[in-house]
Amino acid sequence: MVHLYAYAGFPRSIRGLQTFLQVLEDRKNTGIFDERGVEASPVTDPRDKYDRGKEILETLVGRSLDGPKPAYQEFSPEMDRFLKEHLFADIFERDVLTHKQRELVTISVIASLGTLEPMLKSHLNLSLNVGWQPEQLREFTKVLDGTTTAKNARAAKLVLQEALHNRTE
Repeated sequence: MVHLYAYAGFPRSIRGLQTFLQVLEDRKNTGIFDERGVEASPVTDPRDKYDRGKEILETLVGRSLDGPKPAYQEFSPEMDRFLKEHLFADIFERDVLTHKQRELVTISVIASLGTLEPMLKSHLNLSLNVGWQPEQLREFTKVLDGTTTAKNARAAKLVLQEALHNRTE
């Protein structure tokens, strides 16, 4: 849930937590008691958060990010700082989920929200970089048929097809 807010926003994430808590309460009322998951370990790396986040992102993309910056980063350097310091240092650095698990969560929310095809393509490529196999990602897009709109599921399948095609060229 903490990971999702960076992609879905605080209002949706808070609503998701409220729904989750209600499900837990309903289960408790039927005699099912769920154990709370493990807490994230404290981050003890004393280095600058921007540098740590940049390093994590470079690991995910598989290359250095020292070249020219994308237009949005040139226009709004704050977004670059927030992305690296908060998303990748504060969130991705937490050890509750692996990078592979985080990418699956990320593509799930991006695909379900729809109209975010460029970001979805980027994260599908990151998913391949962290170990998801093409066939696993194809299976993932099949699951979308029952969990999001037909338009969003169709778009995700097309974006995956394009991402896989571009990687084989």
